[in-house]
Amino acid sequence: MNKYSKLLLRLSAIFALVGAFLGSHMAGEGSYLYKPIHAHSLVVGWLSLFAWAVYYKVFTPKLGLLAKLHVGSAVIGSIGLTGGMAMFIFKPAFLPDVVNTIFYIVGGSILLLSFLFFLILTFTNSNVEKP
Repeated sequence: MNKYSKLLLRLSAIFALVGAFLGSHMAGEGSYLYKPIHAHSLVVGWLSLFAWAVYYKVFTPKLGLLAKLHVGSAVIGSIGLTGGMAMFIFKPAFLPDVVNTIFYIVGGSILLLSFLFFLILTFTNSNVEKP
């Protein structure tokens, strides 16, 4: 397993656990307060990162720098978006609201770049990895 695939797979497993925990917590509490964080943890964190881990296992992109930018922005963006969303919703007292908002927006923007980098990767010439 290459390093990109392993990193994305492990991070997706962490997001899966966090998302499932939030879902079970909401069910037990009878509140949907964590719904946006729960949904983004599972969709962005678990599903997207897992899909990208599979992509790097199956394909070997020829553009090394683009792949590095994609994986780096995927990691930073998925953590930034979900963490920023949590900060935006819960508004910790030790941070001004503008910091929470900026963290949320920057995390989401970096994740958006990650999706753009992935789109470009899929249209470049990639080799199928042999088992």
